[in-house]
Amino acid sequence: MMGADYGGVLTLDHLGDCRAPLRSSLHRPLQPAPKAPPMPFASTGLRPELLTAMAGKGYVQPTAVQVQAIPAILQGRDVLASAPTGSGKTAAFALPLLDTLLGPGDHRTDHRQAAQAEHAPTRHRPATGNRLPRALVLVPTRELAIQVGATLRDVANRLPQPVKVTVVFGGVSINPQMMGLRGGTDVVVATPGRLLDLADRNAVQLAGIRTLVLDEADRMLDQAFGEEWAAISALLPAQRQNLLFSATFNRAVESMAQHLLHDPLRISVQPPPDVPADITQRAIVVDAPRRTQLLRHLLGTERWGRVLVFVASQHAADTVAEKLRKARISAEPFHGGLSQGKRSQVLADFKLSRVKVVVATDVAARGLDIADLPVVVNFDLPRSADDHTHRIGRTGRAGATGLAISFVNADTEPHLRLIEKRHGLTLTRETVQGFEPETSEPAAGVGPAEPGGPSPTSAAALSAASHGTVPRPNAPRGLDPNGGIKGKRPSKKDKLRALQATQR
Repeated sequence: MMGADYGGVLTLDHLGDCRAPLRSSLHRPLQPAPKAPPMPFASTGLRPELLTAMAGKGYVQPTAVQVQAIPAILQGRDVLASAPTGSGKTAAFALPLLDTLLGPGDHRTDHRQAAQAEHAPTRHRPATGNRLPRALVLVPTRELAIQVGATLRDVANRLPQPVKVTVVFGGVSINPQMMGLRGGTDVVVATPGRLLDLADRNAVQLAGIRTLVLDEADRMLDQAFGEEWAAISALLPAQRQNLLFSATFNRAVESMAQHLLHDPLRISVQPPPDVPADITQRAIVVDAPRRTQLLRHLLGTERWGRVLVFVASQHAADTVAEKLRKARISAEPFHGGLSQGKRSQVLADFKLSRVKVVVATDVAARGLDIADLPVVVNFDLPRSADDHTHRIGRTGRAGATGLAISFVNADTEPHLRLIEKRHGLTLTRETVQGFEPETSEPAAGVGPAEPGGPSPTSAAALSAASHGTVPRPNAPRGLDPNGGIKGKRPSKKDKLRALQATQR
């Protein structure tokens, strides 16, 4: 069972009765948190042995989101945190999570400790003696699961007492993961589909979860993971701490979070207005069929070391990467249709600069931490302003500078204007000599010749496909024409096939 790439917003019916009603004060609009002065990690309330382990990893000073989130998490509060990509969100929940797993601390007061202790004897130690996981981190992609798991393990391995972290995700054999869960674990980092597969096989039990983390929470609470989240929620205890972290929250997801969280600390970290942006954005006007030629030209003239190129579909990723390879440019596709082994190899080669260009779908837009990535190119514009934030956030991380380039043509100009409006941007439309556009008006009918390119009808088609309303032509007998088995939600591949059928 895997989550789909596309979807609307999850309705309240999916949540179940997992939290107590919120206090009325939570219905105030989310306000930016006050700017915190520099402070050492010791001031956040983390225990000395964890501070020692962090010093060995080079952690010196907490970021703004860590300053605000860590003390609240240690106190047992729910947290709703919005902070830019590269701002240290993973450590903001990973460090206090490990702290609480080491045992109760005398230096803080947990206002939920009594409620959790009431259930502890039966929840945390099953009759077999195997320890049940006490923390669950849910993430939308395999790569993000690997990264979060690595962060937790890196610090946990330096602690004086062992904390077992288990990472599970789809795309690989389930048997080694089942073996890894034998004897129990303390923390599970998982993608939703694989977690449910393991729960169905009785390989993992969630009744002992005391802390739930939704990383990239806007994705985890949207319709794409609706069925999985509903099933997981039913397996979790009602009394637990909930932590929601993401770079973006839309209104509908925030409304959903209000029903999930209890008296949360609401954190909104934004770059100070007097600090120049770390990411320079450019918009280059080019006819859709000439985008690959322009990309090749820029790769040759700009001398970029590595480039992450975003496209709209798996087919486009394969096609563009193949064209670049034919031009003797080291390039690889990266998308959900590849095996996990291939995806991991591509990322490893990219990080080591053995591959110059990775052409990816939005599966690479969430959580990937690629150090010193200089350039991101939107070969196809993202579906939403939030996706734009996550895409360009792959560059300019941890204080480094970055460049984000978006290709635009007459058909996609209105969509770029919408992104500009949502982000308060005004980008100059540039042209590159020899690649000036020949058309200035939106084309009639179905769009560009190059695979994966947007067309005048692509936005509507994508919206329809995301809700399973675009029929698949010549659907096999016994199958719903919207994709999948009758009565079931269309899979990710079904939705992509439906979208591609509208563009033929």
